[in-house]
Amino acid sequence: MNYIVLDLEWNQCPQGKSRENPRIPFEIVEIGAIKLNEKKEEIDTFHELIHPLVYHRMHFRTREVIHLDEKVLARARTFSPVVRDFLAWCGEDAKFVTWGTLDLTELQRNMAYYRIKNPLPMPLFYCDLQKMYSLLYDDGKSRRSLEDAVDEMQIPRTRAFHRAFDDTYYTAEIMRRMDLTEVGRYESMDYYRLPQTKEQEVFRDFGTYLKYVSRVFPDKEAALADRTVSSMRCPKCSLPVFRRVRWFSAGGSIYLALAQCPRHGLIKGKIRLKKAPGGGVFVVKTIKEADEASVEMIKEKKEAVKIRRKERRHRRPSGRSAGDRMEG
Repeated sequence: MNYIVLDLEWNQCPQGKSRENPRIPFEIVEIGAIKLNEKKEEIDTFHELIHPLVYHRMHFRTREVIHLDEKVLARARTFSPVVRDFLAWCGEDAKFVTWGTLDLTELQRNMAYYRIKNPLPMPLFYCDLQKMYSLLYDDGKSRRSLEDAVDEMQIPRTRAFHRAFDDTYYTAEIMRRMDLTEVGRYESMDYYRLPQTKEQEVFRDFGTYLKYVSRVFPDKEAALADRTVSSMRCPKCSLPVFRRVRWFSAGGSIYLALAQCPRHGLIKGKIRLKKAPGGGVFVVKTIKEADEASVEMIKEKKEAVKIRRKERRHRRPSGRSAGDRMEG
């Protein structure tokens, strides 16, 4: 297996969001990548600018950040031949590494726009080094900028930032200094292509927590009514659990629950409802052990929800939705 450390730069509609093409809101104008072997030794590099065909003028903010103009890009090849060469260069046995979550989604969105067959595996798991950096050196939730991580690791600033190949260089340097044996198992899943059937749904055991990615549902009500979505089991022994706090809406698209395993004590569940790229919604559910702080947080949120529901009942009558039924 080889690692493909990847960074992309893209442009957006210079006339603003109201004039953008919804099929390609971000048009890739630069690809930078470094191929590393399993020892994190550099094998090869890939770097190429791309001549834009959708947004011919650079958005002023894009121009300020990446310092590219139309004259330079006009001399480059277009996306289709560049990405075909890039995918061939990656090879079949490759694991992508990015700093953040957006690059692979936008790569595939651009490929779909230009009707290029997508050879990437589905589901597509990759190393989000930004997340792994936080798990290894921070609280696991915060996300450091690439520049901050470079400074914290005392990596010499020999290149500028915010160009694809330069950012790839720094990402690879950070990766070389990290012990991936501790956090490498915490891969991320790209959500551009999602399960379409129940058989394609994703279940992953990361050792300290379970993750489930559902198929696409037509709406929130259908997703929350699904039994697989609402089920819970212990992340350590997979035994059935009994609910202490049933699923309830914690605001926005987040649902929480608390359960107890006979062997391993309290566990917490979290459901995130997300919009699917092609319409509809899907669910990302995580289940992990619950410490005292998280137990108290869930109970407090549940109590706050009860108070708000009582207040709403006094103001107006309402029917019960699927979300209400989960709160039960």
